[in-house]
Amino acid sequence: MAARLPRSTTLSAAVACLASVSVLAAGCGASSSETEPVADSGATALAAGSPSSSIGIAPTGPAAGTELTLAFAGDVHFTGRTATLLRKPSTAFGKIIPALSGADLTILNLETAVTQRGTAQPKTYTFRAPATTFDALRAAGVDAVSLANNHALDFGQVGFTDTLDNAERANFPVFGGGRNATEANAPWIVTVRGVRIAVFGFSQIQELSSTWIATETRPGLAIAVTTDRAIAAVQAARKQADLIVVFNHWGQERNQCPTSAQKDFAKKLVKAGANIIVGSHAHTLQGAGSLNGSFVAYGMGNFLWYGNSASTDTGVLRLTVQGTTVTKHQLIPAVVSGTGQPVPLTGQAATKLTKRFADLRGCTGLAKAPA
Repeated sequence: MAARLPRSTTLSAAVACLASVSVLAAGCGASSSETEPVADSGATALAAGSPSSSIGIAPTGPAAGTELTLAFAGDVHFTGRTATLLRKPSTAFGKIIPALSGADLTILNLETAVTQRGTAQPKTYTFRAPATTFDALRAAGVDAVSLANNHALDFGQVGFTDTLDNAERANFPVFGGGRNATEANAPWIVTVRGVRIAVFGFSQIQELSSTWIATETRPGLAIAVTTDRAIAAVQAARKQADLIVVFNHWGQERNQCPTSAQKDFAKKLVKAGANIIVGSHAHTLQGAGSLNGSFVAYGMGNFLWYGNSASTDTGVLRLTVQGTTVTKHQLIPAVVSGTGQPVPLTGQAATKLTKRFADLRGCTGLAKAPA
């Protein structure tokens, strides 16, 4: 596995410490690379039909020849049996840490409010965790997390504001949510070895979406039940980045096949310029493959999980990327253990899960991608 790059603050320190868009800041040395917040100021113009000639242009200069390794994993929270793991944040993720820290850029979904305050929302499951959550993420080698999911506002606006404040205090990058709609729908932009990567987070879960969606006067999430704003934001990012990554929260729980809504949104995102699309929410792995030259992994399942779920199969998705192309993908297979931690599999168990993940492509409509 590749050695982790030295953490740089050359650009991110100036931006993260001065920018008012604090939730999108890379945060004063939190990332392995230079980072900056970027608002989706061009999204409205593009949606109205302005030219978007930069879409589809291949990167030039260092971005064209640089090979990067990106790692993705599914849903994480620290509650129930996983809450006790935060007694020692440096080891909270356990034996899976090398698979996370070995990539140039590592991203997952943080499925919780990071707060000790607020009022539980009217829903069946509500999750919250202390601010040491960000210490555990950093110690595991995670560079940023998506907040665009159906649990980030489990403890209302108070809890969500605490989440943003705690991320800012920890200098830890979050995306997919913000203090207003512009922040929530903007990408987190990180420069990794000369390659500018724009990372978006969108949720398509409709539960409480009318009150959880960010507006220009209300904090909240980038919710893409209607997709126009999300598509416009991705189109606009093509002018700002070499590589576009989208992390979605979508699909039907317990369904190992993507829904028609997932497939439709993926097609729109690829057409808009997304190079990599990764998802979660279904509590089970979903298939991966190629869609018109872009790479799509519909569902990464639960990763660090508080209790029982539809499936304990999980893993770290490791992508090798050159330019805008995924040249290799690999699932580092793991199982959600009795502690809630993901534990890497070996031997026949690893072979079996690797084959199962590959076979899940059969119901996705995706083409086979380089393995």
